[in-house]
Amino acid sequence: MSTITVTNIKATGETASRSATSIAAAWAMVDMDTDDVFLDSFNFASFTDNGSGDFEFNFTNNMSSANYAKSGNNGNLTKSTVTVTVNRPAVSTSSAFKFTSLFIGTASGGAYDADDISAVIHGDLA
Repeated sequence: MSTITVTNIKATGETASRSATSIAAAWAMVDMDTDDVFLDSFNFASFTDNGSGDFEFNFTNNMSSANYAKSGNNGNLTKSTVTVTVNRPAVSTSSAFKFTSLFIGTASGGAYDADDISAVIHGDLA
């Protein structure tokens, strides 16, 4: 595999270029209510289901530190009040923020396995 080093990129058909450093370092769309599968993803190798509403997504390529920007969302059709918490495990530990993985928690009046969870990570890869 070859590596191309650039400062900015522009896709065919786009009118504006963007910084190569602002591209998502990882993203995923997962179904965690019954199927427990990645629907599509980039830079996530696997996940661990730690119990109801508590998941840990493991990066394929680690982040350079645990200080990356993260966001999450849920498109659940059956529970309109699902809350997605990104990078906080259900049980608070000293390793809550990791450069090797991302914690996702979902709740709707209590821990809840939701479908269509999405997560996006921006930061530097190791």
